Amino acid sequence: MNDVSKTPARRASPSPIGWLRTEIDRLFDDFAPARSVFNFGMSGISPVPALEMTSGDKEYRLTAELPGIKEEDIDLSVADGVLTLRGEKRSEEEKKDEGYLLSERSYGSFERRVTLPGDIDIDALSAVFKKGVLTITLPRSAEAAERTRKIAITTKD
Repeated sequence: MNDVSKTPARRASPSPIGWLRTEIDRLFDDFAPARSVFNFGMSGISPVPALEMTSGDKEYRLTAELPGIKEEDIDLSVADGVLTLRGEKRSEEEKKDEGYLLSERSYGSFERRVTLPGDIDIDALSAVFKKGVLTITLPRSAEAAERTRKIAITTKD
């Protein structure tokens, strides 16, 4: 439960929509710690890893920051022009000392979907996982580039 002294006062709204909004806000306040289970050590409540996509002449490169995740806990797939990255972070810690046992476990999963550009050679995708960073190389397809054409725009009076 929330400590009432830490929760900002909300004015109850007489309308059903206002009441629903208040209840949804209260629900998120009550479960705020649960939203940050998969925080990746960042100070916000980001439940998904950071992604960055860069474009070169011959390929795109997508990087995902996945600290604390093992390679076997990552699933990468592509279907219908959408790249799906799934993973699970597991942390277990056990401390034994004189007369006590402390055992902590935390789990969190994520899924990110990225719509790929139309000029990707799906059969030539590759991925490397090193030091908590997944780098996915997405080569451009020469055939897809040939199918691209510029459309002329005319002015009509």
